[in-house]
Amino acid sequence: MSLQKRTLTLKESLDELYERYTSHTGPVDRTDHEFFEKVKNETAPYFELVQDWYEEVEPFVKERDVTVHPNQIKSTHENIEMLILHSYYLDVDKNRYKDLHQSSHYVLDMVLDNL
Repeated sequence: MSLQKRTLTLKESLDELYERYTSHTGPVDRTDHEFFEKVKNETAPYFELVQDWYEEVEPFVKERDVTVHPNQIKSTHENIEMLILHSYYLDVDKNRYKDLHQSSHYVLDMVLDNL
């Protein structure tokens, strides 16, 4: 998969996660093993996607004259991982979630502009 396609897929995934965050309720019991297994299985593709994206975009940003700084890429990678988990556990304020979501989209758009 090309970096452009992977970035676009990641943007779509962020929107899916945002939809999940706004339309679902979190677990009643945070220690519920069944819910944990569900989250683990459903989030695995998201974590794999963001990791693959990071491994491909990091050298792209370091090796070229682009408007995205490597620290922005690292922060976006971490923010997306947080968004994945917050989408299921709903343990973050709505404004904080929205800020992380918008910030991630902003950097992803910057990457696309530089491709």
